[in-house]
Amino acid sequence: MKKTILTITLFTLVILSILVITKNSQTATTIRRNDHQPQKQEIDSKVQVLDLTCEYKINPIGIDVKAPRLSWKISSDQNNIMQSAYEINVMDENGVSLWSTGKIFSDQSVNIAYNGVPLKSQQRAYWQVRIWDNNNDATKWSEKAYWEMGLLDSNEWLAKWISIPNEEKQKNRPCPFFRTNFNTSKEIKSARVYITSLGLYQLFINGEKISNDLFSPGWTSYNKRLQYQVYDVTNSIKKQNAVGAIVGDGWYRGKIGWLKPNNFYGDKLALLLQLEIDYADGTSQTIISDDNWKVRTGPILSSSIYNGEIYDARLENKDWTNYSFNDNNWRSVTIINHSKDVLIASQSDPVQGVQELKPIKLITTPKGETVLDMGQNMTGWLRMKVNGPKGDKVVLSFAEVLDKDGNFYRENLRSAKATDTYILSGDGEEIFEPHFTFHGFRFVKIEGYPGTPDLEDFTGVVIHSAMEPTGTFSCSNTLINQLQHNIQWGQKGNFLDIPTDCPQRDERLGWTGDAQVFCPTAAYNYNVAAFFTKWMKDLAADQRKDGLVPHAIPNVMPDSDGGSTAWADVAVIVPWTIYQVYNDKRILEEQYPSMKAWVDYIKNRAGDDYLWTEDNHFGDWLAFKSEQASDYTGATTEKDLIATAYYAYSANLLAKIAHVLRKEKDAKIYEEIVKNVKDAFISEYVTPNGRLVSHTQTAYCLALSFDLLPDNFRSKAAKYLADDVRKFKHLTTGFVGTPLLCKTLSDNGYSDLAFMLLERKDYPSWLYPVTQGATTIWERWDGQKPDGSFQSVGMNSFNHYAYGAIGEWMYSYIAGLNIDPSNPGYKHMILAPHIGGSLTNAEVNYESGYGTITSGWEINKDEFCYSVCIPANTTATVILPIEETEQMTVNSKSIYQVCSDVRTISNQTEITIGSGSYDFRCPTASLK
Repeated sequence: MKKTILTITLFTLVILSILVITKNSQTATTIRRNDHQPQKQEIDSKVQVLDLTCEYKINPIGIDVKAPRLSWKISSDQNNIMQSAYEINVMDENGVSLWSTGKIFSDQSVNIAYNGVPLKSQQRAYWQVRIWDNNNDATKWSEKAYWEMGLLDSNEWLAKWISIPNEEKQKNRPCPFFRTNFNTSKEIKSARVYITSLGLYQLFINGEKISNDLFSPGWTSYNKRLQYQVYDVTNSIKKQNAVGAIVGDGWYRGKIGWLKPNNFYGDKLALLLQLEIDYADGTSQTIISDDNWKVRTGPILSSSIYNGEIYDARLENKDWTNYSFNDNNWRSVTIINHSKDVLIASQSDPVQGVQELKPIKLITTPKGETVLDMGQNMTGWLRMKVNGPKGDKVVLSFAEVLDKDGNFYRENLRSAKATDTYILSGDGEEIFEPHFTFHGFRFVKIEGYPGTPDLEDFTGVVIHSAMEPTGTFSCSNTLINQLQHNIQWGQKGNFLDIPTDCPQRDERLGWTGDAQVFCPTAAYNYNVAAFFTKWMKDLAADQRKDGLVPHAIPNVMPDSDGGSTAWADVAVIVPWTIYQVYNDKRILEEQYPSMKAWVDYIKNRAGDDYLWTEDNHFGDWLAFKSEQASDYTGATTEKDLIATAYYAYSANLLAKIAHVLRKEKDAKIYEEIVKNVKDAFISEYVTPNGRLVSHTQTAYCLALSFDLLPDNFRSKAAKYLADDVRKFKHLTTGFVGTPLLCKTLSDNGYSDLAFMLLERKDYPSWLYPVTQGATTIWERWDGQKPDGSFQSVGMNSFNHYAYGAIGEWMYSYIAGLNIDPSNPGYKHMILAPHIGGSLTNAEVNYESGYGTITSGWEINKDEFCYSVCIPANTTATVILPIEETEQMTVNSKSIYQVCSDVRTISNQTEITIGSGSYDFRCPTASLK
């Protein structure tokens, strides 16, 4: 009897726990299962677990995160499905348990950190998960997924750094080719190659290129952090084998930035390679780069990021990566001394050729130039088929635009030559594409091509970091849809291992200000969690000891070049954005010392009056009427005002982050700083009538968006902003003010002006470049003027994503998809669409960590239709501009039959819903 009563009591406690979790699904608990308590049997449920990821990747190999985070999605054709508990099993390749959680009562399904047996280098872990839903029904176990560790200790690198001996000291040096042979004699179980380089490498085994990855090992702060990659080459290994690698200058030794002509990180290219082979009988073999390797130069005479590649096919070594190749005339490599302590596993998405484009037409310009039009400003290169005599030279030059007469235009590339040269071998049809360079271009001038070029002989290879696409936005305005296209292509063209400012001229640096303002939009378009995590670690590595953050990361400029407001604040803003979008608490933990150091740097520079003055800043960069200088605005926003505003903003974010990390002492310190900075801001920059001393759109956007004004001044300041927009009838903002402009207007009751600015077609506006044929975002509002002439050549990129930050407002305000700050990662979301301007529909589809979210509205004659899709294990609050709900239906039923939580607040209807698909409808007359 006592045992029966105990069982009933335990069962009652379980049911009560589930009810509590169901009622408040945002609070995750971690109560381990009592294995003796009664459990519901696993059912053949329509709920299933799928899309398992580890550190944002599917089955990654070669990671060095010792407590990797595991995530999954839940699929269901039912509504209101929540996870009430989960169970994870992790085992090694022999089925031995490494971690078994038991049943954990929690609704968490994103970024659950492994907490099992410590993992060893090269160890593979297999894992499965099952969940219980809010009906306490268990799913089947998911399909198995895995992750594999890299080399966790630098002492495990047996390989040696090999280089080419006695290399001539010249400006442009040929790329070295490395090779070796080896044999195997047993049945192979698995083989992994661990590889990196000083420079960029391409790897081959037995005549085949091993990976689609490009520009490996990527660009990091090389002397502090050098990534290595790991590839599964099990199926590439035979009894007789050859390994070969080409190494190019890349960012390591080639021209980059302005500080040095070459050799910023070093003057010797080198390769480090370790091939680990495990045999079926339990033995193993290790092949390493050492003094047994051979090296020579070949057909790549020079390869430069800025200038392009020169390739002489007459110098090719046919079959040089095959075992039978005779390398007797190759030289022995030299061993160099370089640290292995800086080696880290690859952390971001690799750069790859993601898309191919065919040219749309062949042009003969007024000057007689032969020019291909790719139809899209893109980043990558041209693959060319050619057949001609030995020694013929084909020159491919790259440009973004044609001038007003229709001629090839390259002045805006500054000193970048952006030219590929191919010298034919004469051996029939030849195919050329470069190895270690990329170009930003739409147009390609062809010189020296034998015969008549045919469009079919050319293909544009689009490259960028292989981020997972996550978001799409569309609406009834075709020009705005083209703007969205341009925003996404601007991101693709500039997210090339780091967030560059531009892909075409002699710059292509990781400017912090551009990335800071664009990060929220970037996170709608693509999954950028791994991308920014890696880049933030380089920021911390290059950050000065006193907290100063360089202007660009990795830093290739003087150490004194940094500390600009709105640029260096990326140190705080990007980690906070990644946390909000992906519920990634670890990036806050890992970047906290960097964030704190930056805010403390500002504190020291501002001093006791809490006003950040005197230091050099970029200000509201490239704002309206910026012909005279890059920071001239016409209606100038004082840089000290901007700096003090960002001081308050970053300190406020840091206080919030401290709360998240339970650093309450720090939180109080920075909250007090925010209060003091606000008081100083009001005293210094705000008149008694609420007018700012810099009476500009940017100044009011900062003051309102960063909550720097007392409540009784907010409406006055918003009116000043609105009056200024009405006066100009256009924006006057630059890099700092533009991302905030429409949001500030709409948040303060002037959404009509925000829609007006978005839909404006004349200069200056977002749609003006679209009307001029732009296919990416321009650096300047008037990069190309209506008469076809150009802005100054010193700074006029036609692929510069910063002004594309308007995408955040399009996704969040027009289509209505918003993060709930108290439930990050879209665990609970706010869906608040807005009708405005001439738009008759708008829709966003977004792949969150939980699944696909859809938010789309349409005005259909006299009816307003709003469609929503909410993934399992999430909830949403829908906010619609409707006060009268009597005629509102959901899925063809009265709203009160479907939704239990409906309330009217301030002329709006708020509805809390669970997962599923919902179709809201009401007469347009009901809209407010």
